[in-house]
Amino acid sequence: MALAFCVLVSGCTIATDDDPASETPVVSETSAAAVPPAIPPTSDAGMWTTAPAVETLPAADLAAEFGALESTAGGPIGLALVPVGGGPSTVLGTWTSGVAWSTVKVPLAVAALRRGGDAALADATTAIESSDNAAAEALWGSLGDFAAAGAAVESVLRQGGDAATAVQRERIRPEFSAFGQTEWSTQDQATFAAGLSCIPDAAPVVEMMNSVVPEQQWGLAKLSDAAYKGGWGPSVRGSYDVRQVGIVTTVAGRVGVAIAAQPNSGSFTDGTAMLDAVGRWLESRSAQLPAGHCL
Repeated sequence: MALAFCVLVSGCTIATDDDPASETPVVSETSAAAVPPAIPPTSDAGMWTTAPAVETLPAADLAAEFGALESTAGGPIGLALVPVGGGPSTVLGTWTSGVAWSTVKVPLAVAALRRGGDAALADATTAIESSDNAAAEALWGSLGDFAAAGAAVESVLRQGGDAATAVQRERIRPEFSAFGQTEWSTQDQATFAAGLSCIPDAAPVVEMMNSVVPEQQWGLAKLSDAAYKGGWGPSVRGSYDVRQVGIVTTVAGRVGVAIAAQPNSGSFTDGTAMLDAVGRWLESRSAQLPAGHCL
């Protein structure tokens, strides 16, 4: 199915969400429930149930449709889908891996709430809902030195099912956080998102992902029921990558999703427009996406 969309052209300069000097900290109100008592990370074995049999769109059809979308996108785009409850991953598009930027604030917030409980709740809320960098740095600092902090965030990733991603512990680009420069593939990110919805003490963070500030409601926000967190920033060449991680609820269950765009123009605005097109396509196919349930 040939899908086309209009890519917005912008000449403005957009600050990265990972540049502390670029943001004025904003404290957002949250409707998240109080953080439950922390539980130690455990294997996800026994936490998931087998995904129900649903009439999903064949992977070949998804690939063909997404390929048509990418051909008119104005740059590489990527999508990964993993059903909650387990099952094969679907990876589409030519953009498959890159810098996490602020999407890594999701496992960071879970790790910090485990360590700090209510004391970390305000910073976690601002880091997720507003993508505030000072709050995220405070969460990172609350986990100990860089080695301990990296290990704590990786523990959350492993519990969510991501067995491969290594959290960046050292500041490799002086103007950006260490953890924000973590390399995170769409496949591993979607796997983690699928597992995240089954981690009991991650529920407050998922609730925050339902309350993202309006100016960051693009991409997965085009779906009728999605919890998500975005991330964006310039490559070493200065062009923007824009991505999101999320959990989408469909009539068949839930699915972990990762989407990303790298506009040829290098523009942040063009990148969000590209993700909007991906979000609209996902909404049109939501009933046929591979989905499942936790226990």
